[in-house]
Amino acid sequence: MASYPPAEQGKLVLVRHGATSWSEEGRHTGRTDVPLNAQGQEQARRLVGSLSAYQFALVLTSPLSRAVETCALAGFGDRAEIDPDLAEWDYGEAEGRTTAELRAERPGWTLWSDGVTGGESAGEVGRRADRVIERARAAGGDVLCVAHGHVGRVLAARWVGLPAVGGRLLAFDAGCVSVVGWEREVPVIERWNEPPGR
Repeated sequence: MASYPPAEQGKLVLVRHGATSWSEEGRHTGRTDVPLNAQGQEQARRLVGSLSAYQFALVLTSPLSRAVETCALAGFGDRAEIDPDLAEWDYGEAEGRTTAELRAERPGWTLWSDGVTGGESAGEVGRRADRVIERARAAGGDVLCVAHGHVGRVLAARWVGLPAVGGRLLAFDAGCVSVVGWEREVPVIERWNEPPGR
């Protein structure tokens, strides 16, 4: 990735969409378009307070409806641009399944180290994240990205120069806000996994 002078750069504010029935069940929800449930809608509305301090130069959202609706309920639907690179990890044959179900077949399985059959690798998700970061760093101000748990974790890892699998170190809960930015010339994680309304 290119290096940018931080004085000209804003922060990247990452929002994970609100809860869905599948997220509450621990199911891998990649490209299946599962809608927000009532709790997820309330989490999205509470994001208004969390995001009110920002003047975003750019607002991006995943094309999946749970992210688009979260963005709209948070007050940014009229400004949002769909970015296909913010879609969640393509889980292939793991789609809709829980980690426990997958480990019954492959003991010790993790998405980060073992990957999935018929879906994306961590490196492929990382390349998508790099494109989003390049776009955000060229925006000339703070950027809001409303997306998903795993792609959000990869975005943060890539922002600070870690490989995509570095996202395994960062939990990112439904409806939460995280901020990556700069300390002098160094890209850093400023805040992580804060519930909405804080």
